[in-house]
Amino acid sequence: MATLDVVDVTLVADLSGALFWEDERLLVVSDLHLEKGSSFATRGVLLPPYDTVATLSRLAAVIARHDPRTVIALGDSFHDRTAHDRLSAPDRDAIAAIQVRRDWIWISGNHDPALPSDLGGVVASEVAIGGIAFRHEPTGAAGEIAGHLHPKARVSTRGRSMERRCFACDGERAVMPAFGAYTGGLSIRDAAFAKIFKTPGFVAHVLGDAKLHMIAATRCY
Repeated sequence: MATLDVVDVTLVADLSGALFWEDERLLVVSDLHLEKGSSFATRGVLLPPYDTVATLSRLAAVIARHDPRTVIALGDSFHDRTAHDRLSAPDRDAIAAIQVRRDWIWISGNHDPALPSDLGGVVASEVAIGGIAFRHEPTGAAGEIAGHLHPKARVSTRGRSMERRCFACDGERAVMPAFGAYTGGLSIRDAAFAKIFKTPGFVAHVLGDAKLHMIAATRCY
């Protein structure tokens, strides 16, 4: 089982891109970007309209695997300010089903700053639990778990290039990969990460097919 540390807390890094804090029975996911497909469709960019179904299905599987007491959705759960209005009735039912018997916290993000109150759970700008601050946009503070940047790593292996989503972590703070089906990514060598991790000594926990791979950021390109 792959783990990563943020200050004195050890978290399970799930291959889906979620984090699980066993002592707190807390599951964290970031950047679901639900209804991204329908958002693009309103602008004439036609994508298969299945991203919300796929994302919620993956989320339900992770929740079944870890059975958390609390779930934190770490911002940009919806792709735009009106995305929740475009949810189908079955998708609303799916959200309600995975909230049963657990606490649910929606962190507001830059894509969804005004989250609705009719989807269950509570809405917050950030949450602090046991010395860890959960927020959408990373500030670089110690003890922080954030999202927003959609980290990905490109590495060379066996003579070919591979690009995958990853957790970025230096033991003091972590940036989570995007969980949504249609989400892109930003290279961890981008200057945005240099502002958060003051030295290049942080690690990419790369989501492989069967396990996570720990790769120094300096080895990525």
